[in-house]
Amino acid sequence: MTQRAPRTPWWRHAAIYQVYLRSFADGNGDGVGDLAGVRARLPYLRDLGVDALWFTPWYVSPMADGGYDVADYRDIDPVFGTLTEAEAFIDEAHAHGLKVIVDLVPNHSSDQHPWFRAALAAGGGSPERERFWFLPGRGELGELPPNDWQSYFGGSAWTRITEADGTPGPWYLHMFAPQQPDLNWEHPDVRAEFEDILHFWLRRGVDGFRIDVAHGLAKKPGLPDTGTDPDPTDLPYQDVDDVHDIYRSWRKILDTYDGERVFVGEVWLPAPEQLARYLRPDELHSAFNFDYLCCPWDARELRGVIDATLAAHQPVGAPPTWVLSNHDTIRHVTRYGRENTAFDMGDKRLLDPSDTELGRRRARAAALLSLALPGAVYIYQGDELALPEVQHIPDDLIQDPTFVRSGGTDRGRDGCRVPLPWTEGPAPYGFSAQPATAAPWLPQPTDWAPLSVAAQAGAPGSVLTLYHAALALRRSRLAELPETLAWTAEDDDVVCFDRAGGFRCLVNLSPTPVPLPEGSEVLLASGPLKTRGAHGFSVPADTCVWLQTVRSGT
Repeated sequence: MTQRAPRTPWWRHAAIYQVYLRSFADGNGDGVGDLAGVRARLPYLRDLGVDALWFTPWYVSPMADGGYDVADYRDIDPVFGTLTEAEAFIDEAHAHGLKVIVDLVPNHSSDQHPWFRAALAAGGGSPERERFWFLPGRGELGELPPNDWQSYFGGSAWTRITEADGTPGPWYLHMFAPQQPDLNWEHPDVRAEFEDILHFWLRRGVDGFRIDVAHGLAKKPGLPDTGTDPDPTDLPYQDVDDVHDIYRSWRKILDTYDGERVFVGEVWLPAPEQLARYLRPDELHSAFNFDYLCCPWDARELRGVIDATLAAHQPVGAPPTWVLSNHDTIRHVTRYGRENTAFDMGDKRLLDPSDTELGRRRARAAALLSLALPGAVYIYQGDELALPEVQHIPDDLIQDPTFVRSGGTDRGRDGCRVPLPWTEGPAPYGFSAQPATAAPWLPQPTDWAPLSVAAQAGAPGSVLTLYHAALALRRSRLAELPETLAWTAEDDDVVCFDRAGGFRCLVNLSPTPVPLPEGSEVLLASGPLKTRGAHGFSVPADTCVWLQTVRSGT
């Protein structure tokens, strides 16, 4: 009897849908997305064909940074619902065949977290302050920050406190907003607290954790200056070796639970070999592929990033991942419609002009390319509707703290976080349950009705219909294939590769049509193909096609 090959763990090939909770669906009509809204839309997510849902933070938070400033890691913020609702949601998602991954924010807490409030109240030299990075300032009177580190959100990474008696106190570290003090991972209380948080959510059935700023928890001893010309692969506040010991201890905890639980790292690092160290068999299971997200719409560049990704993951046995957009980046429909199609977190070019129709055509092709590649794929909510970036939110409605921290030079990330359109009527397009008591927390464009779920569902040629078809084919034909590919195209402007079982993916990035390979059956195309002669077809510019090789004589 022939033995069946062992089943591949789900997370190695999963299609994972990112739910930005505030903007997915509002179940109580207050203008903010919540668990009730997602629970009502679970059939939509099941039918879309994804395998898992990743939730951005749902914890108690003052929302200084959209929930990434956590005041209580063991409860749900009332704006989203209750812990009881979260537990019921996990069970309901599982009943629909969907895994649930929750965000974990271990680099920093909220300034409203009980630990930080206790640290402020306890005074200088107290044990409470040792859980964070409180340091005296430089200068004659301590008026200068302890080092030259800069916040990712702009300005100094240090804020000076005023003691209870009114005297100037020490400075505390915050690599993001001042409302997000960095935790001191050298302190045993911090290690023990987060191990207990893992157990808390694992016991409630979550299938994994997406780890925010996974590369940033450990800092170099003494917190040295970065200097004027730092080596980007050797910064004192990221990718410090001690971080790997944290994940090795976490992995031991995770592996005691059944059901193939998973860690996914947000790891923004400049070198593939740095990323690979986080994916060793006793650390994280997978990590986001930001090189792919940032890659321009260029065949040479795409092949290079795909090759580098596969090469970096192969030695550690980790699955590659592919992502086009998320809650921190420009939506790729807008990015692909620009003259410069690359993405740079340090220079987002938020107001650059974009040809939306060109961007949407390329986004359709990029979706099929991503879904054809070996490994796991992430879909940011609204990708399946081809939503563009909302580039002109009025200044007084911008919520992102980067806008204020940058003095208005960086308009922030709100443009990719605008609430989803569900129905074809006027705004809010079914986002909020009726009767609504408030407008959506961010304004929606007045021309989004044709992009709504209702307008696209079942419509031939719609992006949503394309995603349904692609995810179904991916699950039935590609999910269990080996995590390898072989390049086949000789044209510099074409991305074409084969996978096992006769599957071929071809993307034409040239300005002119290219002929379909002979002996191939079309499985799916991102756009209409062109007739070529009496019997043939060609692939137009910015179009992707999935093919099945037809064997001779069959």
